[in-house]
Amino acid sequence: MSQASSASPCQGTNDFVIRFANTNGTGSASANNMFAKAIIRMGIPVSAKNIFPSNIQGMPTWYEVRINENNYLARRGGKAELVVAMNAQSMAQDIDSVKTGGYLLYDSSKQLADEQFRQDITYLGMPISAICQKEYQDPRQRQLFKNVIYVGALAALLNIEFEVLKALVGDQFKGKEKLITPNIYALELGYQFANHHFDCPLAIRVERRDLLQDRIMVDGNTATALGAVYGGAIVAGWYPITPSTSVVEKFGNYCQRLRIDPASGKKNFALIQAEDELAAIGIAIGAGWNGARAFTATSGPGISLMSEFLGLAYFAEIPMVLIDVQRAGPSTGMPTRTQQSDILSCAYASHGDTKQVLLFPDSPKECFDLTAEAFELADQLQTPVIVMSDLDLGMNDHLSEPFSWDDNKQYNLGKVLSAEQLDSIERYGRYLDSDGDGICYRTLPGTHETKGAFFTRGTSRNEYAAYTEKSDDYVANMERLIKKFDTAAKLVPKPLITQGQKLAKLGLIYYGTSSHAINEVLAELKEHGLSADTLRIKAFPFQPEISKFIEQHQEVFIIEQNRDGQMRTLLINELAIAPEKLISIANCDGLPLTSEYVVNGILSSLSNELSNQQVG
Repeated sequence: MSQASSASPCQGTNDFVIRFANTNGTGSASANNMFAKAIIRMGIPVSAKNIFPSNIQGMPTWYEVRINENNYLARRGGKAELVVAMNAQSMAQDIDSVKTGGYLLYDSSKQLADEQFRQDITYLGMPISAICQKEYQDPRQRQLFKNVIYVGALAALLNIEFEVLKALVGDQFKGKEKLITPNIYALELGYQFANHHFDCPLAIRVERRDLLQDRIMVDGNTATALGAVYGGAIVAGWYPITPSTSVVEKFGNYCQRLRIDPASGKKNFALIQAEDELAAIGIAIGAGWNGARAFTATSGPGISLMSEFLGLAYFAEIPMVLIDVQRAGPSTGMPTRTQQSDILSCAYASHGDTKQVLLFPDSPKECFDLTAEAFELADQLQTPVIVMSDLDLGMNDHLSEPFSWDDNKQYNLGKVLSAEQLDSIERYGRYLDSDGDGICYRTLPGTHETKGAFFTRGTSRNEYAAYTEKSDDYVANMERLIKKFDTAAKLVPKPLITQGQKLAKLGLIYYGTSSHAINEVLAELKEHGLSADTLRIKAFPFQPEISKFIEQHQEVFIIEQNRDGQMRTLLINELAIAPEKLISIANCDGLPLTSEYVVNGILSSLSNELSNQQVG
């Protein structure tokens, strides 16, 4: 059942990668997720990445779990110490993905071909299909319990506490007690087989720790949906698109619990599935114009389609929130791969001179916080606010700080005039900048019988919302919108800067999920005798702190996940930075960023610079 490796076995406690290779649509996700949760319940930090195809069933899918007690939770990349190979279609690729000295757990019900055996890894053959054929009559049960059986085997191989798995089964099937016993039995089948046929535990294993503090495991889309609820959203216009669909689905689920009037039983929310992306954002804009906090969620292709409406909301100054869960483009691209490739299309969304407010969460906690804050900013600034998530953050589970909320918080609706305030005004001007901050006073429909009405238009207008094509009126309006954007820079979250007492030569600028690799990057750079200061961008428009950080450092690297270095371009354009000052470390393979990629890019750049100096 087991073929030993000629190479020294991989060793490590609470520091290795296991990759599950399955077929999409076979029920493996639930079992693989149970494995990751078991490690978490043993107090060990875990990062789980689901790499799945864009079709519904039949294609290879991978689930990669990094276990690391140093809290390095970015994708590690490279080959895995242990691969669970359950898909004959990808078997050759999966065998190749095992690290030298590593292990391959596979279904030996069908013998591997001679050319599929490597001498430098250990093969752990387990006749899982044959076991299921013997134990179960129902074909669907045979497939589903196959996944549970290999989790049981992993418990023996990796020293996972079996009682933890039993407790997880109990939690998962609470209310469906008849399913608990057969699932535990399947775990025991795998556990007992591994103990009887393999040398358990392996040289890679887990040991209980207490390293999680109060962190929770949750995906970013769930956090975003909950942030929208707490942020006061009551309307969602929706057109489904991967990977943003679950944002609105979860929002609806939470609203069914939290937005039902207890007295009447009526819904205090509206969730409207539209015929296309244009209608979805149109619903959100219409609701925002009417005084409701409203949003829609989409991804790159939707951003392209929604751009004209974003221009209308920018120019007519209507608050709404857009959640962009970015994926690999352009066009359809890779719908189930992650990127940060909508930066420029969102920052300047729509034709003409437009600038949109962007927020960049890096964790589920920030998805919750920044989504709630987005609704505050949209109302205060009377403009769209775009929350720039991505597939990795949105669809994968992450260890996160718990969410918190002040129940005494009062929503800030910004400059909205009441009937009494309108009575005190001789003449209301919708686009009059009374306070000098670029933000005008708005009214909501029905506020006053005779005052405060205005025509909302996408054409040019004067301060009183009357149509005009006078150049002076148009220029004054456009310059006021820039003044409002400058005000926005004072309201949006400031960058997070980390510096030592002595400024480092190197500066690293990053945003969103690129932050996951940074602590490991800094540790690896230190091994090369290098230190670096860091700045995480949390919002656009940019603040003066970013310009100062760039000025203070000799070499500044912009770390992001797209081909063209879009954030670098935005920094150069907005802050008038010399292009040669900013060095791009840009990854666009659709997989979550690794520290290895970043460090290699930095070292390569520094090496090339040194070579050029020597030649000069």
